[in-house]
Amino acid sequence: MANTNQATVIKKYANRRLYNTGTSSYVTLEDLAVMVKNEEDFIVYDAKTGEDITRSVLTQIIFDQENKGQNLLPITFLRQLIRFYGDSMQNMVPSYLEYTMSTLTREQEKIRGQMSDAFGTSAFDVIEDQVKRNAEMFERAMKMFMPFDNAQGTEKPQSPKEETPAAPASDLSDMQKQLAEMQKKIDALAESKK
Repeated sequence: MANTNQATVIKKYANRRLYNTGTSSYVTLEDLAVMVKNEEDFIVYDAKTGEDITRSVLTQIIFDQENKGQNLLPITFLRQLIRFYGDSMQNMVPSYLEYTMSTLTREQEKIRGQMSDAFGTSAFDVIEDQVKRNAEMFERAMKMFMPFDNAQGTEKPQSPKEETPAAPASDLSDMQKQLAEMQKKIDALAESKK
Protein backbone atom coordinates (compact mmCIF):
# COMPACT_ATOMS: atom_id res chain seq x y z
CA MET A 1 0.00 0.00 0.00
CA ALA A 2 1.39 3.40 -0.95
CA ASN A 3 2.03 6.16 1.54
CA THR A 4 -0.93 8.53 1.75
CA ASN A 5 -1.74 11.61 3.75
CA GLN A 6 -4.57 9.85 5.56
CA ALA A 7 -4.01 7.11 8.10
CA THR A 8 -5.38 3.69 7.21
CA VAL A 9 -8.10 2.51 9.55
CA ILE A 10 -7.59 -0.94 11.06
CA LYS A 11 -10.45 -2.52 12.99
CA LYS A 12 -9.83 -5.09 15.69
CA TYR A 13 -12.67 -7.55 16.25
CA ALA A 14 -13.57 -9.56 19.35
CA ASN A 15 -11.97 -12.65 17.80
CA ARG A 16 -8.67 -10.68 17.85
CA ARG A 17 -8.61 -10.42 14.06
CA LEU A 18 -7.43 -7.19 12.50
CA TYR A 19 -9.17 -5.84 9.41
CA ASN A 20 -7.49 -3.31 7.11
CA THR A 21 -10.26 -1.10 5.72
CA GLY A 22 -7.87 0.31 3.10
CA THR A 23 -7.24 -3.05 1.43
CA SER A 24 -10.45 -4.75 2.62
CA SER A 25 -8.50 -7.67 4.00
CA TYR A 26 -7.52 -9.22 7.30
CA VAL A 27 -3.99 -8.49 8.49
CA THR A 28 -1.66 -9.75 11.19
CA LEU A 29 0.55 -7.93 13.64
CA GLU A 30 3.42 -8.84 11.34
CA ASP A 31 1.65 -7.02 8.47
CA LEU A 32 1.22 -3.97 10.69
CA ALA A 33 4.92 -4.10 11.61
CA VAL A 34 5.75 -4.01 7.89
CA MET A 35 3.42 -1.02 7.48
CA VAL A 36 5.26 0.79 10.27
CA LYS A 37 8.63 0.03 8.67
CA ASN A 38 7.29 1.35 5.36
CA GLU A 39 6.18 4.50 7.17
CA GLU A 40 2.51 3.82 6.42
CA ASP A 41 0.39 5.48 9.06
CA PHE A 42 -2.57 3.61 10.54
CA ILE A 43 -5.01 3.88 13.41
CA VAL A 44 -6.48 0.83 15.13
CA TYR A 45 -10.02 0.97 16.49
CA ASP A 46 -11.87 -1.59 18.55
CA ALA A 47 -14.65 -2.64 16.17
CA LYS A 48 -17.24 -2.93 18.94
CA THR A 49 -16.54 0.18 21.05
CA GLY A 50 -14.85 2.44 18.49
CA GLU A 51 -12.05 3.08 21.02
CA ASP A 52 -8.63 4.00 19.59
CA ILE A 53 -6.36 1.10 20.59
CA THR A 54 -3.39 1.98 18.38
CA ARG A 55 -1.00 2.34 21.33
CA SER A 56 -1.75 -1.13 22.71
CA VAL A 57 -1.45 -2.72 19.25
CA LEU A 58 1.91 -1.04 18.63
CA THR A 59 3.05 -2.21 22.07
CA GLN A 60 1.96 -5.74 21.14
CA ILE A 61 4.06 -5.53 17.95
CA ILE A 62 7.10 -4.57 20.04
CA PHE A 63 6.35 -7.39 22.48
CA ASP A 64 6.16 -9.89 19.59
CA GLN A 65 9.43 -8.65 18.09
CA GLU A 66 11.16 -8.92 21.47
CA ASN A 67 9.82 -12.47 21.89
CA LYS A 68 11.28 -13.44 18.51
CA GLY A 69 14.75 -12.72 19.87
CA GLN A 70 15.12 -9.30 18.26
CA ASN A 71 16.03 -7.67 21.56
CA LEU A 72 16.13 -3.96 20.91
CA LEU A 73 15.19 -2.72 24.37
CA PRO A 74 17.80 -3.23 27.10
CA ILE A 75 16.55 -4.62 30.40
CA THR A 76 17.78 -1.58 32.32
CA PHE A 77 15.80 0.69 29.98
CA LEU A 78 12.64 -1.40 30.44
CA ARG A 79 13.00 -1.32 34.23
CA GLN A 80 13.55 2.43 34.25
CA LEU A 81 10.54 2.90 31.97
CA ILE A 82 8.35 0.86 34.32
CA ARG A 83 9.52 2.98 37.25
CA PHE A 84 8.16 6.09 35.54
CA TYR A 85 4.59 4.75 35.46
CA GLY A 86 2.65 6.59 38.15
CA ASP A 87 5.66 8.81 38.88
CA SER A 88 5.50 12.60 38.76
CA MET A 89 7.80 12.43 35.72
CA GLN A 90 5.44 10.21 33.74
CA ASN A 91 4.10 13.09 31.63
CA MET A 92 7.59 14.21 30.58
CA VAL A 93 8.89 10.81 29.49
CA PRO A 94 6.92 10.48 26.22
CA SER A 95 8.07 13.85 24.86
CA TYR A 96 11.66 13.14 25.90
CA LEU A 97 11.61 9.73 24.20
CA GLU A 98 9.96 11.19 21.08
CA TYR A 99 12.65 13.85 20.84
CA THR A 100 15.44 11.31 21.31
CA MET A 101 14.01 8.92 18.71
CA SER A 102 13.42 11.70 16.16
CA THR A 103 17.01 12.85 16.62
CA LEU A 104 18.28 9.30 16.12
CA THR A 105 16.07 8.87 13.05
CA ARG A 106 17.33 12.11 11.50
CA GLU A 107 20.94 11.09 12.06
CA GLN A 108 20.68 7.37 11.27
CA GLU A 109 21.73 7.58 7.60
CA LYS A 110 24.77 9.66 8.47
CA ILE A 111 25.73 7.22 11.22
CA ARG A 112 25.19 4.21 8.93
CA GLY A 113 27.41 5.76 6.26
CA GLN A 114 30.15 6.51 8.71
CA MET A 115 29.88 3.05 10.26
CA SER A 116 30.22 1.37 6.87
CA ASP A 117 33.25 3.57 6.08
CA ALA A 118 34.87 2.92 9.44
CA PHE A 119 33.58 -0.57 10.19
CA GLY A 120 35.50 -1.91 13.11
CA THR A 121 35.41 -2.53 16.82
CA SER A 122 36.53 0.98 17.69
CA ALA A 123 33.52 2.50 15.90
CA PHE A 124 31.19 0.34 17.98
CA ASP A 125 33.06 1.43 21.12
CA VAL A 126 32.39 5.07 20.22
CA ILE A 127 28.67 4.40 19.85
CA GLU A 128 28.53 2.33 23.03
CA ASP A 129 30.28 5.14 24.89
CA GLN A 130 27.77 7.67 23.52
CA VAL A 131 24.84 5.47 24.54
CA LYS A 132 26.22 5.31 28.09
CA ARG A 133 26.63 9.09 28.17
CA ASN A 134 23.07 9.60 26.94
CA ALA A 135 21.75 7.24 29.61
CA GLU A 136 23.69 9.11 32.29
CA MET A 137 22.43 12.43 30.99
CA PHE A 138 18.85 11.13 30.96
CA GLU A 139 19.27 9.99 34.56
CA ARG A 140 20.66 13.39 35.56
CA ALA A 141 17.77 15.14 33.82
CA MET A 142 15.25 12.97 35.62
CA LYS A 143 16.90 13.60 39.01
CA MET A 144 16.76 17.30 38.31
CA PHE A 145 12.97 17.18 38.36
CA MET A 146 12.71 14.83 41.33
CA PRO A 147 11.87 16.70 44.52
CA PHE A 148 13.07 13.85 46.72
CA ASP A 149 16.50 12.50 47.43
CA ASN A 150 16.62 8.88 46.22
CA ALA A 151 18.69 7.60 49.11
CA GLN A 152 16.73 8.90 52.09
CA GLY A 153 13.35 9.71 50.53
CA THR A 154 13.55 13.18 52.05
CA GLU A 155 12.78 16.40 50.31
CA LYS A 156 15.84 18.24 49.09
CA PRO A 157 16.06 21.79 50.37
CA GLN A 158 16.03 24.28 47.55
CA SER A 159 17.09 27.83 48.11
CA PRO A 160 15.21 30.53 46.23
CA LYS A 161 18.49 31.69 44.68
CA GLU A 162 18.98 28.41 42.79
CA GLU A 163 18.35 28.78 39.11
CA THR A 164 16.69 25.52 38.13
CA PRO A 165 15.80 26.69 34.57
CA ALA A 166 19.53 27.02 33.82
CA ALA A 167 20.09 23.31 34.43
CA PRO A 168 18.25 22.09 31.31
CA ALA A 169 20.26 24.48 29.13
CA SER A 170 23.42 23.12 30.74
CA ASP A 171 22.34 19.55 30.00
CA LEU A 172 21.52 20.51 26.40
CA SER A 173 24.92 22.11 26.10
CA ASP A 174 26.53 18.95 27.52
CA MET A 175 24.62 16.82 25.02
CA GLN A 176 25.69 19.05 22.13
CA LYS A 177 29.31 18.82 23.25
CA GLN A 178 29.05 15.02 23.56
CA LEU A 179 27.51 14.74 20.10
CA ALA A 180 30.24 16.96 18.66
CA GLU A 181 32.90 14.78 20.33
CA MET A 182 31.28 11.64 18.99
CA GLN A 183 31.12 13.15 15.48
CA LYS A 184 34.82 14.02 15.65
CA LYS A 185 35.69 10.45 16.72
CA ILE A 186 33.58 8.94 13.95
CA ASP A 187 35.10 11.33 11.37
CA ALA A 188 38.57 10.40 12.61
CA LEU A 189 37.76 6.71 12.30
CA ALA A 190 36.41 7.22 8.81
CA GLU A 191 39.57 9.11 7.79
CA SER A 192 41.86 6.45 9.22
CA LYS A 193 40.09 3.71 7.21
CA LYS A 194 40.55 5.56 3.87
